[in-house]
Amino acid sequence: MRYRVRFTPEAEADLVRLYAFILERNPTDLAVVERALDAIRAALTTLERLPFTCRKAATHSPFLRELLIPFGATGDVALFEIDDAETVTVLAVRHQRENDYH
Repeated sequence: MRYRVRFTPEAEADLVRLYAFILERNPTDLAVVERALDAIRAALTTLERLPFTCRKAATHSPFLRELLIPFGATGDVALFEIDDAETVTVLAVRHQRENDYH
C-alpha cells in the first residue's frame, strides 16, 4: 500500500522558508542546499509507505504525527496527519531548533 502525500499551503510555505534559510547561510555552496533538499525528499518517502512508524505528536490523536528529517548536526521536523487509508497531509515543517511550528 502506498499513501498519497499532500501539503497544506502553510507546509509549502515552510519548505520555501527553510530553503531560503539554507541558501542564505550557504550562498556559494549550492551542494549543501541540494543535499538538504535531498534529505527532505528522502525522508518524505517514509510517509508514502510507513507513516505510522513516525512518532505521535499528540496524545489525543494517533493520526497526528511527526517525521524527523536528519541533516547534518540537526535537521527538520514535519508535522503531518494520516487522513485515511490512502492519504497523508503534511501540515507544517520546521527546523529542529525552532521553538514551534509556524
